[in-house]
Amino acid sequence: MWKMIFQLTFDMKGLLILISGLLAIVSASAQPSVPDYVVFAGDTIRFDRSDMYERMDRELIAFTYMHTNSTLMLKRSDRIFAQVLPILKEEGVPEDLKYLMTIESNLDPKAVSSAGAAGLWQFMKGTGRSYGLEVGTEVDERYNIEKATRAACAYLKEAYAKYGDWMTVAASYNGGQNGISNRLEKQRQKKAFDLWLVEETSRYMFRILAAKIMFENPVAFGFYVSPGDKYKIRPPLKTVEVSGPVNSLVDFAEENGVSYAQLKEANLWLRSDKLTNKEGKTYQIVIPDVSL
Repeated sequence: MWKMIFQLTFDMKGLLILISGLLAIVSASAQPSVPDYVVFAGDTIRFDRSDMYERMDRELIAFTYMHTNSTLMLKRSDRIFAQVLPILKEEGVPEDLKYLMTIESNLDPKAVSSAGAAGLWQFMKGTGRSYGLEVGTEVDERYNIEKATRAACAYLKEAYAKYGDWMTVAASYNGGQNGISNRLEKQRQKKAFDLWLVEETSRYMFRILAAKIMFENPVAFGFYVSPGDKYKIRPPLKTVEVSGPVNSLVDFAEENGVSYAQLKEANLWLRSDKLTNKEGKTYQIVIPDVSL
């Protein structure tokens, strides 16, 4: 009896060791190495300095084991990038700045932070308003992908005019322009990579670079999402221009052949069940193609 129990325990222990070994091999093979350099927005960022190497290595490891978020971002990427990239190009912002969204919101247009930042670009209310977005109880354009992206472009170009370095611009998106400018002056540096920063902002820059590496080669991180598994952009059936009040968005949806839920999903910036529109603004309300 005892012999059988001992044998079973030994076999289970051996099996666990074997499984652990196999998982270690798979994990090691799926984890990408720190590259010699990354080109970001036309600038070459090298990792031959020990501190740069270790900071990059940390974020590559983090992305490797961030399975849920990484997979969802890969699935969302086609839909979100298809809407954002033409705006970045039109506004003269390098394509690589799209990776800020991956860190800010995981490419989720519904994202809201504990501090109240909202949308793909995670604008706070005050910052959103300062860059031309309407933020109120009925309309919140931080959730409007096109308008929020144009507001983000305005911020990014303003910061680039000040710093002349896109990674410093990225750091300022997290830490604020005043905070980054003060540190550059006090620490007598020209780029954010050479600053002593709070951990969140310090990591932010390397997380963006890790995101670029992952999106360009997800298999190296152990992720594979086929083109057919990615969420596709849903072209609207039509767009209705509204310049007056809409007393009931439920009625409005029904009149346009969709449900209230479908209307709200296609227009996340509509934050209430009505649109009072006292100022008589003109809004473009998307009517989704529910056959897709």
